[in-house]
Amino acid sequence: MKKLGIGLVVIVLLGIVVYTNQLAILMKVFPVINSYRNPVASNQEVVWSQGPETPVKPANQRPPNIIFILTDDMGFNDVSFTNGGAADGTLQTPHIDSIAKEGVIFTNGYASHATCAPSRASMLTGRYSTRFGFEYTPIQKIGLTIFELMNKEVEPPQRKMILHQEAVENYKPLDQMGMPNSEITIAEMLKEAGYYTAHIGKWHLGGVSPMRPIDQGFDDSLEMKGILYLPEDSPRVVNAKQDFDQIDKMVWASGRYAAGFNGGDDFEPRGYLTDYYTDEAVKVIEANKNRPFFLYLAHWGIHNPLQAKKEDYDALSHIKDHRLRVYAAMIRAVDRSVGRVMAALKDNGIDENTLIFFTSDNGGAGYLGLPDINKPYRGWKMTFLEGGTHVPFFARWPKAISPGTRFENPISHLDIFGTAAAAAGAAVPNDRRIDGVNLMPYINGDKKGDPHESIFWRTGHYQAVLNKGWKMMVSENPSKVWLFNLKEDPTEQHNIASRHPEKVAELRRLLNAHNAEQAESLWEAIGEMPNRPDKTAADPWVEGEEYFYWPG
Repeated sequence: MKKLGIGLVVIVLLGIVVYTNQLAILMKVFPVINSYRNPVASNQEVVWSQGPETPVKPANQRPPNIIFILTDDMGFNDVSFTNGGAADGTLQTPHIDSIAKEGVIFTNGYASHATCAPSRASMLTGRYSTRFGFEYTPIQKIGLTIFELMNKEVEPPQRKMILHQEAVENYKPLDQMGMPNSEITIAEMLKEAGYYTAHIGKWHLGGVSPMRPIDQGFDDSLEMKGILYLPEDSPRVVNAKQDFDQIDKMVWASGRYAAGFNGGDDFEPRGYLTDYYTDEAVKVIEANKNRPFFLYLAHWGIHNPLQAKKEDYDALSHIKDHRLRVYAAMIRAVDRSVGRVMAALKDNGIDENTLIFFTSDNGGAGYLGLPDINKPYRGWKMTFLEGGTHVPFFARWPKAISPGTRFENPISHLDIFGTAAAAAGAAVPNDRRIDGVNLMPYINGDKKGDPHESIFWRTGHYQAVLNKGWKMMVSENPSKVWLFNLKEDPTEQHNIASRHPEKVAELRRLLNAHNAEQAESLWEAIGEMPNRPDKTAADPWVEGEEYFYWPG
């Protein structure tokens, strides 16, 4: 009877949307439907696996603990180490900066993709995700409806999303689209080598068995099950909504405040999401300080919806732009998280022999309407320009990496896999192509030169290759080729494709050879999103300005 009642509510509410055909109604209706269909219980205590009460070996005589801290949509300019001051130039990120100062900064560190999910699939496997068909970021099905409704409102026509109707009709639920279980993750590799493995935060690689974190090598997983940092009406949060943006409206409409542990029922987190994940990360460290562990701390911050903890917002009263102030406050919370994790390592006597990676899954998003988050680079998330792929990338391991080390040659998210394996003494799979390399010989100077001759990116017809300082992007919508010499033009201001046809032909051969090795996508692109590399979504459309389409 209860299910029947819920079903009637859903039908009535959806009927209102169809009848009125108004996006504003859907934005109010869907959260109500979602709360009925996916109930969230009150907070429950998370009980992590406990390591031995005494050390298996002294901390400096066993394989290093490995912590991978991943932020979401953090731009190159969002970390004060890379620009002197984040946000408006006044926000400092001292704890993130300390990883670089006390370890190595990869000045040319690249994301393995320019959107969330394929990037994560690549970094966790050390393989281009297109090798196993994970080419496009899956989204909630409600997003398709929102895009369809917004297309009726958006002007000019160039700002409309192109929807592939057959792909839309066949689109699967988000949880059913993920990384094949046949792939071997860092967690599986390290677990085989005797590590305890824990995941906290975002996953985005499938929500049903056998694609969940606990199916992919993690002993324990506290998984993000909602995309709100706090309930929208909480007195402890300050919100900033972008009414000009399709993606922001989709995020708010599908927003829940929820977590899940080891495949159990969804429950409310405790407090502001970034702080909650940090609380639990500290628990993992304390519970497993006496044995080697791998902690994958995949923060949702600083992805939209823009929601700041009120205390962080209040601390930045000198920033007058409300949206920028909320965004900066979110960065502040992530930096505090890094500081607390590092303090926990010191407090538990395991700091010296812990390898920490810090990076972002891709560059900052232009749909936030904040123009400077990827400075000095052009482009955004959902572009293969430097703004979408050139990300903050640091590592720290006091026992093995000299403080203040700088590595200038291009490296990739792909390399986290091989570097973690080498540090742990774990066996790298030999039955498949591993695209990443072990960076340690390059960091300590035993090896010279480029770890990669070429780095590739692909999402449908829009593709890119970086080879020995030359970067080429190609697109079929519009049909265009871009060529940049990054050694002379690191911010990609000058497209020199017409001046160097021989270089374009050479890079096309490399790209074609790479594509010949990739698998067919596991699901089709639902459409193509117009993208202006030099403007945010808040900027008015100017006739004649550059734009191209992102398939996904």
